[in-house]
Formats: sequence, structure tokens, C-alpha cells
Amino acid sequence: MNAAVAHAQPVILAGALGDAGSKLGQTLEALALFFGIALLVFFAAGRATGRLNRPLAIVVLLGPALVLLTVGLVVPAIRTIYLSLRSDDSSSFVGVANFKWAFTNGNLNQGVRQELFNTLLWIVIAPIVATVLGLLIAVLVDRMRHQAIYKSLIFMPVAISFVGASIIWKFVYDYRGPGLPQDGLLSQTVIALGWHNPPNWILSHPLNDFLLMVIMVWVQTGFAMVVLSAAIKAIPEDIIDAAKVDGARGWAMAFRITLPMIRNTLIVVLTTVMIITLKLFDIIRTMTGGNFGTDVLANDMYSQSFVEFNYGRGSALAVILFVGVLPLVAYNIHQLRRERETR
Repeated sequence: MNAAVAHAQPVILAGALGDAGSKLGQTLEALALFFGIALLVFFAAGRATGRLNRPLAIVVLLGPALVLLTVGLVVPAIRTIYLSLRSDDSSSFVGVANFKWAFTNGNLNQGVRQELFNTLLWIVIAPIVATVLGLLIAVLVDRMRHQAIYKSLIFMPVAISFVGASIIWKFVYDYRGPGLPQDGLLSQTVIALGWHNPPNWILSHPLNDFLLMVIMVWVQTGFAMVVLSAAIKAIPEDIIDAAKVDGARGWAMAFRITLPMIRNTLIVVLTTVMIITLKLFDIIRTMTGGNFGTDVLANDMYSQSFVEFNYGRGSALAVILFVGVLPLVAYNIHQLRRERETR
């Protein structure tokens, strides 16, 4: 039997390598075809003259973007809305039944109502905390020597994926049974402070929700700091000098000069982090899998679609998320346009 297994392993490995090579070849062929068509289009646009010059230039510049936008966003959005009105296997039309399942008071959707509450909690707390911390750090670091070093260290978590950040914080929240030596950083810290029997952090609800939010704040604070720091540095020096002449110092300078001058940037940062938080999936999936009262809409959308294979309910949750993101995106675009007009 061991010989058969040993003989089968090279065959399986060869098959996997062959499959990977085939997929790589198909990907390279698709890329070559795309770049070939692009080169032909650009060559034709460069050779065009007269009346065809401007229309062809518009097609060359906007055409690829519109095609990718249609294929990657518009078509999937329409298909998701269609599936949200169908049954679990998409075989029959059920109307708004999947949305009623998400919002009504039946016993079956107690988990979904908990997810809606958790999602709301996340988009209220995590973005505000990350933005406020980013602003405070931007103001403090802006007055320090060698600020580039400190900014780089604080910005570093932004370069880590949410999955990688979650794995790091798993070691922080790690818990071993009562009476066993604790190796989690948080447990060791509270024991050193005198708390001899710390709880299992990830299993303790609702504390675990806030502990998971710490990961999002840790990752996004660097982003907020960098953007807000750039906005603070863009404040004209003559305004700051005039405020100092008028006696503005400390908190008066911050609340009467700095914050009003960077208000639009502050709102853009806050709404951007809200959009990222609303689509939260990686942290929940990696840390708890949605268990222990920590589930959110994005994670349940995945579970409904790809674990329970209920495409109707999964698509309905995706539509709810899409509708929730739209106002934030529209407001973000509005603020960016206002900021450009101000400049």
C-alpha cells in the first residue's frame, strides 16, 4: 500500500503541474491577445487624420475602460440583482422573498439581524477611531524631527493584507486553557497587571467584536495619518502666521484653523474607511469564521453563496451591501469635487 501511495504521488504532482501550466498558458495567450488588439488600435489611432482623428482618439482612450467597467462591474451587478430575485438554485422567481428573509422578524433570520447590527457597529466605530487616531498622530508627528521614520512605521500595517494582519493579531489574542501558561500577548499583559484568569478573548461576546475592530483600526490608521498629514502641510503658511499673530495656540489653532482647513479631506478619509469597513470580510473569516456572534453581512454573503450554495440569499445580501456603499461613494465623489474646486 505504501508503494502504491509512493507511486501515485509523482503522478498527482505531474497532473497538478500540468494543470497549472495549462492555466498559465491560457492566461499568457489572453494577455497576448489583449495587448495585440491594443497595439493595433493605438496604431490605427496614430495613423488616423482628418475627421476620424478626434472620434478615434476618444474610442481609444475611453473604450478599454468602458469595456472593463461593463464586464467587471455592470454585468456582475445586473446578474447579482437578477439572482437575488430567484430561489436558492436560481430555478424559480421568488421576488423579494430573499430580502424579506433578511429584514423580517422570523426566527430564521435572527443571525442576519445580528449581522446587520454588527455591520452597523463596525462602520460607526472603526472608521471614526481610525480617522481620529490618524489625525492625532499626523498633528503630533508633524512637529517631530525625523518624522519620515515614524510615519513609515505607523504606515507599515497598510501594506499588510487583512488576512496577514488577522494572523498577526491571532497571536496577540491567543488563549490557552485555565491553569496553563498563556502565550498570547494580551493575556500575558493583563496577567502582568494583576488579572490572573483572563477570558478566552475571541469567544467573549460582545468583547470579541471590539477586539476585531482593533485590527481594522491598526491597519487603517496609517492611511488616515498619511492623507491628513499631507492636508495639514498644504495649509498656507500665511494663514498659520496670521493665526499665531492673533494669539491662536494649541487647541485653538487645531479647532479654529487646522480642522476647518482640512474638513473636506477629513470627510473623504472617514467615508473611504467606512466603505472599506462595510465590505469587511477577511478579518472575520480569518479570526472567527463568523462564529461567536461576530458575523457581518459580507461574510454571510460568502457563506450563503459558496458554503450553503443558496445563491438567492447570498445575492440579496450582496445587493444590500451594494445599496449601503452607494451613498458613501456618492458623498465621497461630491467631497472630492468640492475640494478640487476649492484648490
